[in-house]
Amino acid sequence: MHSSRKRPATQMFNAQCSILNGGRLLKCSLRFIASLPFAVNPASGIRHLSLHSFPKNLAMAIRIFITGGTFDKEYNELNGQLYFKETHMDELLQMGRSKVPVAISTLMMIDSLEMTPQDREHIASQCIECSENKIVITHGTDTMAETARVLAQKIKTKTIVLTGAMIPIKFGSSDGLFNLGGALAFAQALPNGVYVAMNGRYFSWDNVRKNKESGVFEELK
Repeated sequence: MHSSRKRPATQMFNAQCSILNGGRLLKCSLRFIASLPFAVNPASGIRHLSLHSFPKNLAMAIRIFITGGTFDKEYNELNGQLYFKETHMDELLQMGRSKVPVAISTLMMIDSLEMTPQDREHIASQCIECSENKIVITHGTDTMAETARVLAQKIKTKTIVLTGAMIPIKFGSSDGLFNLGGALAFAQALPNGVYVAMNGRYFSWDNVRKNKESGVFEELK
């Protein structure tokens, strides 16, 4: 199980940061005093924090939680296998010329078929503890609806949108960039609740499934 612990709100942190500034992606190291409540987990906690067009009012930002899935898989040209290395979120936001203020946190990088109840509890706790009221979660498509149900049972006062991709970003023709843009838009427009956003559509957590034959998300009823 994950054993997260809260750091004091005034502790000093060192962080690797990515800042989108005038279309240029700048890498830097920051030393700062934390004012955000977030859990620290060496195994699968927050691995990096990226700030894009960060606002003075934190509630205006969208938190993006990375959990893995096809969205962030890499392709090994030697053996033809897919694997995880690091998230592509920074470059996608730059590619899409996004002007939405976001804070990006990597919680885990796993296939959703390997996601455990403890992993889902960890995602839920991070959604509850983060200061933002609007959240986008990148997630594997196979169990996305299951995670949405868990989050909906625990969180009632935030807008949470799960999205992913059927084709890895690194393949070049992925649907991931389009789905990410849709999820960011839906997170800003939809009322409090938990949703799945794929292929330009959004679905309520209790009325969605992945059609395994067509590879498309659809309503249950």
